[in-house]
Amino acid sequence: MSNTNRKIIRAVTVAQSVGFFTGLIPELMADGYEVVSLSSDGPELEAVRHAGARVVTVEMARHISLFKDIKSLCQLIKVLRKEKPAMVHSMTPKAGLLCMIAAWFTHVPVRIHTFTGLVFPTSTGIKRRILMATDWLTCACATHVIPEGEGVKNDLLRNRITRKPLKVLGYGNCRGIDLDRFNPENPDIKYSAAKLRKSGIFTFIFIGRIVQDKGINELTEAFEKLYKERNDVRLILVGPHENDLDPISPEAQRIIHECPGIETVGPQDDVRPWLAASDAFVFPSYREGFPNVVIEAGAMSLPAIVTDINGSREIIIEGRNGTIVPPKDTGALLSAMLRIISDTGWRKTLASNARPLIASRFEQSYVRQCLKNFYVEICH
Repeated sequence: MSNTNRKIIRAVTVAQSVGFFTGLIPELMADGYEVVSLSSDGPELEAVRHAGARVVTVEMARHISLFKDIKSLCQLIKVLRKEKPAMVHSMTPKAGLLCMIAAWFTHVPVRIHTFTGLVFPTSTGIKRRILMATDWLTCACATHVIPEGEGVKNDLLRNRITRKPLKVLGYGNCRGIDLDRFNPENPDIKYSAAKLRKSGIFTFIFIGRIVQDKGINELTEAFEKLYKERNDVRLILVGPHENDLDPISPEAQRIIHECPGIETVGPQDDVRPWLAASDAFVFPSYREGFPNVVIEAGAMSLPAIVTDINGSREIIIEGRNGTIVPPKDTGALLSAMLRIISDTGWRKTLASNARPLIASRFEQSYVRQCLKNFYVEICH
């Protein structure tokens, strides 16, 4: 990257995803970069403007839509021709595909895509082939590819999506965590959590979209069985229902509606009090890239039950800060939930290790520095 052109375009599909890089903007500008944010429009872009970046909007559909995608690609080519950036760095699948094609077409010198997760490993048939082809094309048009974790890296290599060198930055994760913000000893958080706690009740918490892909079918089935054995437990489900995209089963819906121990609280602007009011975090997802919510739970000193998938198994070390069970296995999930309730000593050990382990690997300034070092390494 020349001294005369230090313009970086950071691109994501929808405005809700700009949080991946908003906090980094002032640091990049202090290092002499000009930062432009590119995404679909949305209220979240105000935070980007406040951070000092210029905003360019191009509407992009999250899912495959040939007519809309071609229209978006043409608009992106027009934007890049006008902006003439030295670097385009994309995240999220659709922005990655379209922006890497547009950046290749317009001869942007440095074209980076970060894979925060892969969909094709859990897909089948023609859908899997299409997803693999789009990921291959994204990599083909990029000059550099960053997998968010070792699991994502291995999937890209194993399935021959790319032969380009792949580098996981630090221990993985592309956002890092603000340990001052996620601090279980914060008095305000403690005060809010006290209102949410129920005395004598062991509380599990799940945070994420209430969809099949997150393991909600297995989680609700396991919890219903657990609740029948002992009613001094509850499960808090934090997150939105997405019935159109990936609905949970009718049985899971029935359990959520009928089981007295399950509380659905919808999406929350601040999950910290809910984490502080809980005793264990449970996250039985089928696939992830590098789930920030597992890091956040650990920072709040919660022991975790996660599935043996990319990302989660890179954050949780078996028997140290949590336990790992096979995905889609209701029995294994139930056994882990029973043990974390009954084995007090084991649970306390996991909890005491949780925050120090997160601090040693995923503290925000360390994660950001890894990316800034990468920029310097490839551009000078």
